[in-house]
Amino acid sequence: MLKRVQWRHGALAVVLCSAALAPALASDTLKTVTVADGLVHPWSMAFLPDGRMLVTERPGRLRLVAANGKLSPPISGVPAVVAAGQCGLLEVLPHPQFASNGWVYLSYAEAGEGGESGNGLAVFRARLQGNALVEGQVLFRQAPKVSSSLHCAGRMVFAPDGRLFVALGDRFSQKELVQNPGNHFGKVVRLDADTGKAAPGNPLLATAGGLPEVFSLGHRNIQGMAWHPGRNELWATEHGPQGGDELNAVLPGRNYGWPLVTYGRNYGVGTRIGEEGPKPGFEQPLQHWVPVSVAPSGMAFLTSDRYPGWKGQLFLGTLRAQALIRLQLQGNQVVGEERLLGKLKERIRDVRQGPDGYLYVLTDSADGRVIRLEP
Repeated sequence: MLKRVQWRHGALAVVLCSAALAPALASDTLKTVTVADGLVHPWSMAFLPDGRMLVTERPGRLRLVAANGKLSPPISGVPAVVAAGQCGLLEVLPHPQFASNGWVYLSYAEAGEGGESGNGLAVFRARLQGNALVEGQVLFRQAPKVSSSLHCAGRMVFAPDGRLFVALGDRFSQKELVQNPGNHFGKVVRLDADTGKAAPGNPLLATAGGLPEVFSLGHRNIQGMAWHPGRNELWATEHGPQGGDELNAVLPGRNYGWPLVTYGRNYGVGTRIGEEGPKPGFEQPLQHWVPVSVAPSGMAFLTSDRYPGWKGQLFLGTLRAQALIRLQLQGNQVVGEERLLGKLKERIRDVRQGPDGYLYVLTDSADGRVIRLEP
């Protein structure tokens, strides 16, 4: 039975859920089926209408995975990538009308041009033709660029209206600038997917100096994003420092606190960085993990009936915890948590629901795998 868990300052309270999940799938009966392997630090995966899968490798390669698991040669036309530390080639996201227009979107760390030093997150789109990307164009660039190989963020999500959300990290060295709406550090931006410009209807976070593409601010390093199909909201997970990882509903114009309000602590010494919430003017996380980080990564809401009793629940990959976390939800409340796949002892970088209704996870290693989970 799923257990209700609440994490508060290192104390774990465990209470049995009042409502049983019967007839629910027993998690220890999950089967893991390797679909593809031999991927070098894969970061993101996305299904195409014909059942094939696109997978990014952080060093800068994009691959097609056939239904039988065969990997294509690296797809040509991928832009030049700064692959260092946590950065490189990150998200791959087909356009919602990919079947008719062939557009594929990539997020990646891009070097400065024309004498500009450092690097920054960029969003690129191109049409997939055979094993090549053609008609490529950069739609968006994080500004300003900085010399950092950390906290690139990079997750992207299409909303049902076709607008594109992009997560931008604080780049580790720029946390003091996150609360300023006039830059791209620690923000979520909402873009027109054709032009890369600010989408109409964005909140104006400051009447003077605020960037029109900024949707929310106060983020540290978002590593998972998904559209909540029942609540019509964007949800995201982000890394805290030493503890303080968060799950949030990302709402227009809201401030998520970093670095002023956080449950995380300074590395090594454990001292406070800012204040602990709640605090007026700042959003509280729906769930947070202390004192040990789980390092949440890609996430997906389950909408299929493949796993008895699990429909409507949220699944999070984790890096440090080396598990797939299953969260039971009631509205926007997390009422239960279970950790799956711990026996794999692998970093789970991404999780997606396939067109067949099964969950697929992506492991982050020098020999990364695509794994299908079967009940």
